[in-house]
Amino acid sequence: MKFAVYGLGALGTVFSTFLKENGNKVYGVTKREYIHLFENIPFRVTGIWGEHSAFLDGIYYSLMHIDDELDYIILTVKSYDTQYAVKQIKPYLSKKTKVIVAQNGYGNYEIVSQEIGKERTLLARVIFGAKLIDFGYAEVTVIADDVVIGQPEGAIPENEIKELVNVFNKAGIPSRFSNDVYKILWDKILYNCALNPLGAILECTYGDLAEVEETKQVMDNIIDEIFTVTNANKIELNWENPDDFKEYFYNRLIPPTAKHYPSMYYDIKIGKRIEIDALNGAIIKLAQKKNLKVPVNETITYMVKAKEKLKT
Repeated sequence: MKFAVYGLGALGTVFSTFLKENGNKVYGVTKREYIHLFENIPFRVTGIWGEHSAFLDGIYYSLMHIDDELDYIILTVKSYDTQYAVKQIKPYLSKKTKVIVAQNGYGNYEIVSQEIGKERTLLARVIFGAKLIDFGYAEVTVIADDVVIGQPEGAIPENEIKELVNVFNKAGIPSRFSNDVYKILWDKILYNCALNPLGAILECTYGDLAEVEETKQVMDNIIDEIFTVTNANKIELNWENPDDFKEYFYNRLIPPTAKHYPSMYYDIKIGKRIEIDALNGAIIKLAQKKNLKVPVNETITYMVKAKEKLKT
């Protein structure tokens, strides 16, 4: 298959390396000012999935430089860049090209599908952790579950999506298909909203947060508020009530990622813009639509934004 990976951070580096190493044609798209940093270097991935490397078929700042008719564009940019990215992508989509939204947070699928159509938009829930070591070099640090791929509104044939899933699995990226990918994405949103900002503020691992009674109470409150907001907005989750999710969260999700620091922690450390507006900040906006109050999510959002400013 022919892929373009739009965004060459940690996640984009992993997708690019594994897919290319397995014999697919893979192009990278990054910001113009970064192009020279990728010249004549192999992409590399280390960590829990072993040692991998590959030379991509080209690295550009725009899709206009890619002559191939792409099968898929994997969108891995930060959520605050989604609107810009999809507008840059749209003019260069062929009739068969589809975009895989493989990002954190709420709202990315909505932005992309509204711009290019649901029949060209796939959603991927990604819950493996990767850290960028250098340009074109990433470390896979943790995995909590397979990459889950689907079309939330059933607008793309299942057999086509399953073929893509098979390509990912052959490349060494554990993946599966699901019609419930949107609900599964919300599992990750819950997970990230509870862990990422608190871990970034306190500069500690997910396991540390689960072991301290005070931080556990804060996370419980974040989760409770999200359930109230999603219920009011008629967003379907995999869980009937917050207590059921908390049992899964503490017993199934956190243990395999206990030693992991949130990506938000690393972003703040290096002075990079953070994605809080697509996580707890998005919960605030959904709450405002229904005149609801979410004081814990509000407080955690403001604290992360303050920490971001104080670090710059």
